[in-house]
Amino acid sequence: MTQDNRRPLKVRDAAFARRLAGRLAAAKVSPDAISATSVAFAALGAALIMAAGALDGWVLRALLLLLAAASIQARLLCNLLDGMVAVEHGRASPAGPIWNELPDRIADVLLLAGAGYSAQSAGIVGGGALGWIAAVLAVLTAYVRELGRGLGQPADFSGPMAKQQRMATLTAFCLIAMFEPLWRGHGLTLFCGLLVIVVGSLITVVKRTGNLARGLRG
Repeated sequence: MTQDNRRPLKVRDAAFARRLAGRLAAAKVSPDAISATSVAFAALGAALIMAAGALDGWVLRALLLLLAAASIQARLLCNLLDGMVAVEHGRASPAGPIWNELPDRIADVLLLAGAGYSAQSAGIVGGGALGWIAAVLAVLTAYVRELGRGLGQPADFSGPMAKQQRMATLTAFCLIAMFEPLWRGHGLTLFCGLLVIVVGSLITVVKRTGNLARGLRG
């Protein structure tokens, strides 16, 4: 990871983040291993979301969705810490740029496609397809950013639906979906969450592409 390809995050200055990164660095944990762990959390979250979609029982389904939301946030925490260990503590590896990008794309696909299949297994027609559309657009937002860097432009992390916003949206809708039995909307909440992510991601792709075109013209 390099400074010019680093997402600006205020949480890096938080005491808990600095403390965790310091402990990991002191334990000689590789930032690449932390990146790999983020994919494991994403896979766990996706499995929990999909399992919840196939259940009718309120308590167990709510518990799975709560654990899925926690897994999504754990994925983001790994994404935060791998960069801090690599940059602030000087433990970046030659393959660091690969580990910085590829696991993120895998994690996005796992979680968004998983949410789509969850909605579909709950009886929402087109849920799986919508999940894959959201996953493709998530990858496309990153592709436009990296395309810009390849053309000599600064990394563009603008939203409205960059990675943090996508995962915050999915987390929020997982938590809301815990209470779906109250209004008999089984699976519909995650479907609506994916719609929000799809629309926001599409806007983000268009915005970043426009920013890139203006940068190249300038």
